Amino acid sequence: MIDGIGIDVVDIARFKQSLERTPHLAQKLFTESERTKSAASLAARFAAKEALYKALSPTHGLQWHDAEVINHENGKPDFIFRGAIAELIDGATVHLSLSHDGGIASAMVVIER
Repeated sequence: MIDGIGIDVVDIARFKQSLERTPHLAQKLFTESERTKSAASLAARFAAKEALYKALSPTHGLQWHDAEVINHENGKPDFIFRGAIAELIDGATVHLSLSHDGGIASAMVVIER
């Protein structure tokens, strides 16, 4: 059964400007391995974390580093969960889709229990 759905879109150029304007923003939002990605990939990962937050609908804030976006060998994106997010997920199946084209990065998250 679907327990939550979240979607988010990010303007890549605007997101890149935010990262350049605010020196510690990348460290706040992304894990060390995520920070090695391009601006478009970072925008997609930010969208993924926002979409996850929307799908979970938590009653409290979540830590950005508690959800890390990775890619499997075949390129499929996935999450690694830690901390409070791992507790909220609690064995659920989380589906993640990322895309970036035309200056926009997007992400969709579906949570099944």
